[in-house]
Amino acid sequence: MKKVPVHHTNSIAGKDLYREYCAVCHGTAGKGDGPAASALKVPPSDLTQISNKNGGKFPELRVNHIINGEAGGPVAHGSQDMPVWGTLFRHMSANEDVGTIRVYNLVKYIEEIQAK
Repeated sequence: MKKVPVHHTNSIAGKDLYREYCAVCHGTAGKGDGPAASALKVPPSDLTQISNKNGGKFPELRVNHIINGEAGGPVAHGSQDMPVWGTLFRHMSANEDVGTIRVYNLVKYIEEIQAK
């Protein structure tokens, strides 16, 4: 798979972060149908179904851990196919707390796009 450098975005808004870093694989609506999805060995998850797969409750802490690479997330997270965004977000600014805020905002955006 071709490696593409991560572009820095100044926004800390969850929707902007999703669009910039996640939509290429997970799709603009979060359904796992982004333009790069077919090139991956492991298909991207449908992020709109996280709550449905967890008894109707969004597992905020678990999603946070997956984005940060701290818990047994999908095989693609942290592999050669997909970076662990939390680490990259924390290195985008001299203040690592801004990276933590980016992860939190991204998690909250993913919670907002859950299927009803």
